[in-house]
Amino acid sequence: MEPILLYGSPAGSSLGLVAAFEWLGRPYRLCRVDMLGEMRHPSYARINARHETPVLVTDIGHPLSETMAIAAWLEARDTQRRISFDPLSQEADRMHQLMAYVNTGFTGAFSPLWTAMELADPDPVYQAALRRAGREAVIERHDKLEAMIEQMPYLVGDRPTLADALFVGVARWLDIHEVTDRERWPRLSALRRRLEADPAVAYATALEEGRDAPPSNACLGHVSLADVIERFGP
Repeated sequence: MEPILLYGSPAGSSLGLVAAFEWLGRPYRLCRVDMLGEMRHPSYARINARHETPVLVTDIGHPLSETMAIAAWLEARDTQRRISFDPLSQEADRMHQLMAYVNTGFTGAFSPLWTAMELADPDPVYQAALRRAGREAVIERHDKLEAMIEQMPYLVGDRPTLADALFVGVARWLDIHEVTDRERWPRLSALRRRLEADPAVAYATALEEGRDAPPSNACLGHVSLADVIERFGP
């Protein structure tokens, strides 16, 4: 069977993994998950007990959660090295370093901002404290990533890789939370513009937003969440 990627909407970090599947070019299917509704339903625990996206149902029908684990699954199948590098190369080391940074501290810095936004019964003082802490953390993490990357078209060289996939799914959160002007970081801003113009990222964005997307040479269509839970949930 083809793998099935469960991706979150709205504004899920999993957008980048949809782009990675497109860059890879291997057949796959998608399952759109409403993170504000479906993902919180008790039945979703049969696919991921932590009620999170993304989840990949692998080609042997095994649900695999966690972004880094899914990225490793993709890397192992990237035999033509379209989105990765020789595992013994310096480029692979660099890609893994940037992936780890983006998936941990960079992504985690947004947590207070999401908490402030999603509070069921907001306390203005607590909300303001969360937003202040979140903004400071996000700016500090952007400062560090800006210093880490080099003058290259993409994070590791002249083509998008798994590192760019992890970055592009999270980078737009800077705008969603209105932290500060993205142009504060010239290298990151240029990278974002380049990735946002990429056909695979544009395809993933259109799907996430529920708009008509251009045809894909790799995606074989969507599967409903109910069907995924029924077929692959224990």
